[in-house]
Amino acid sequence: MLKVAVVGASGYTGVELIRILHNHPEVLVTSVTSEQSAGKRLSDVFPSLRNRYDILLESLVPEKIAEKADIIFTALPHKAAMQVVPTFLATGKKVIDLSADYRLKSADEYEAWYEPHLNPELLVEAVYGLPEVRRAEIAAARLIANPGCYPTSIILGLMPLLKKKLIDPSSIISDSKSGVSGAGRGAKVDTLFCEVNEGFKAYGVGGVHRHIPEIEQEISLLAGEKTAITFTPHLVPMDRGILSTLYATPVASVSAADIHRLYEEHYDGEAFVRVLKQGEFPSTAFVRGSNFCDIGLAVDSRSGRIIIVSALDNLVKGASGQAVQNMNIICGFPETMGLDLIPHYP
Repeated sequence: MLKVAVVGASGYTGVELIRILHNHPEVLVTSVTSEQSAGKRLSDVFPSLRNRYDILLESLVPEKIAEKADIIFTALPHKAAMQVVPTFLATGKKVIDLSADYRLKSADEYEAWYEPHLNPELLVEAVYGLPEVRRAEIAAARLIANPGCYPTSIILGLMPLLKKKLIDPSSIISDSKSGVSGAGRGAKVDTLFCEVNEGFKAYGVGGVHRHIPEIEQEISLLAGEKTAITFTPHLVPMDRGILSTLYATPVASVSAADIHRLYEEHYDGEAFVRVLKQGEFPSTAFVRGSNFCDIGLAVDSRSGRIIIVSALDNLVKGASGQAVQNMNIICGFPETMGLDLIPHYP
């Protein structure tokens, strides 16, 4: 059995990891940490885990955690992961980090959006863990930078068009919506029930959201040229889910049938990307609790734009499910192992 530690297990992504790993036939969770809840049982913090995970939460002592695990998931806040990841790597462990600390290749870029990086030498080594893009690199990696939820929905939505150079990269617009769990489990006024219920708002408007450099880094690599994106996120009064509506201008005339065929061919054989029938569009309701990313396509002949709609669960394909998918690749397990999750409905 593969021994696994979840560092930062008392957040939404941490408990989602535990839920998914419980169904993995090759995994034994041997250590879970939480600074706020150390000494408590995980099932006391999350009653949904009663009689399934009664393991004690520990304080984070990296050397101690490394002794108990083969692979370590770090589900810590941004800036906190880079304080402990080097120690885990030094002990010979492989790390899948769910924060933003290793997603950007440039230390200057990280500093501009976050703060000075404590171990910039690891940015070059870290592999951006989007399996549909970097499967071979992930298999050989010891440090995976698990992608963000918005970026996953946008990159998967645009990849076939960018790789075939069918759109003008400077024309890309993303109008994206997220459930409230994307903001984390910490108490914040902006995510209180009365603040979000019966409301729908944009935030991070004007090119200031921290996922922008990650998105632009990856779509630039796919496009083969430096690419900027107009990205506006919105907060929707639901627990979980991401829906991104993407707009781009084609470089030549294309039909909806041509675009649909391109996507079907590109994602043929991908277990977790579902290209919907022509004329159908995704809903977060039909990916909830699963590792799927659903994609629908249209061509607006009036405006001359291609429209791509992608939907995923921000806690699964947008975080913890993708992390387990990366673990499966690293360990040589079937990529779908532990992730054959039918979406919750209703």
